[in-house]
Amino acid sequence: MTVNRRPSGTHHGDLRNALEQAALALVTERGPHGFTLAEACRRAGVSVSAPYKHFADRDALLVSLALKGYQEQQRRYRAALASSTDPAEQLAAFASAYVRFAAEERALFDITFLAGLDKGRHPELAAAGSALHDDLMPVTSRVTADPDAAFDLLVRVSAAAHGLALFLQQDMLPGAWNTLATVEAQAARTARDLVGHATETTSTGGRHVHRDR
Repeated sequence: MTVNRRPSGTHHGDLRNALEQAALALVTERGPHGFTLAEACRRAGVSVSAPYKHFADRDALLVSLALKGYQEQQRRYRAALASSTDPAEQLAAFASAYVRFAAEERALFDITFLAGLDKGRHPELAAAGSALHDDLMPVTSRVTADPDAAFDLLVRVSAAAHGLALFLQQDMLPGAWNTLATVEAQAARTARDLVGHATETTSTGGRHVHRDR
């Protein structure tokens, strides 16, 4: 997903998009904590007072981008889930798509997960995260009818994909294993293994860790 670039030499009629594009570039260079709103203004070629019609502060700008990140994740994950009717393969495709999103949309990934945005202050972020949960829970619920076990499976698959995505980003895997295709495949295999374990646990009446209610 890309934020539309403003054609050079035109009036900043699309100030919001110009600031978002500038912020994405700065996050790519310095991370989500490495710039100020004033720097985003300078990168966008506008005065430092210009953004306040759209963004009260730097966090508001990052929230706008985080929401775009959630939207792009939802688009990708829904496409992944639509690739199969088998829940194990659906979760494998989701895990692979998670890793690819992190690699292809590094700035959006970092903003969404590493910027430390306050979901109490910005409840729209919590709502966006819940929308992803709502898409995925019906899949894990086909593996196990126990809602707690289904949630536990979703957390395990997501956590494994997230960890592998970070390993790839930070070059923590050796040589030939540190490629996007290899890590995508590892995430998919891990998801299948976790589904297999959950299926065995369900069939033998095993216990799962329960969510706090």
